[in-house]
Amino acid sequence: MTTVLLARHGETTWNRDGRLQGWAPTPLTDRGHEQSRALAAAVAADYDVDRVLASDLRRARQTVSYLADRVGQDPAFETTWRERDFGRYQGLPREAVFEDHDRLSLARAGRDAVDARPESGESLRDVRERVLSGWERMLAESGDDETVAVVCHGGPLHLLLGAVEGRDVVSAVVKGEQHNCGLNELRVDDGDARLVAENRTEFLDTVSA
Repeated sequence: MTTVLLARHGETTWNRDGRLQGWAPTPLTDRGHEQSRALAAAVAADYDVDRVLASDLRRARQTVSYLADRVGQDPAFETTWRERDFGRYQGLPREAVFEDHDRLSLARAGRDAVDARPESGESLRDVRERVLSGWERMLAESGDDETVAVVCHGGPLHLLLGAVEGRDVVSAVVKGEQHNCGLNELRVDDGDARLVAENRTEFLDTVSA
């Protein structure tokens, strides 16, 4: 049985300000660094990690550096685990973008928004296909008794966990919740993935607000 640990990156300046990050090289806040250290300690205490993967975006790189150091594994960085590319809307206030562009809003456009692409960006379906391709490749490269840790972003996590749970894209994104450095655990047996822990955050209780 393969164990897969999935975690979102720590808090960034743009998380704090409510801005769409996309592929921007946004840094972690001081709190984000604290969260990342707490995540690393929790994973190292509970699991024997054999391999570490991460998105190559700056915030994921900073987060995974603490984890990699704790478990003694060099991370492999892959573009497949990146956040959604929001194109020309990158850096704008999240709420304003979805209020002003109904076609991108799952709440108002529903399924039609799944295929809507921001100018120069990706649709949710694009991201889902990219992430699931990386997921399948990772599983094919993993041993039966291996534990793999992946640090990425909220969007990919919503879409991947939704696929594992058999949820459609709209409900997976609208109803999904992934806190900064929240930890998810999946167990995969003969290709069948089962979610056993979702968005664990109890180890973040000591992190300053």
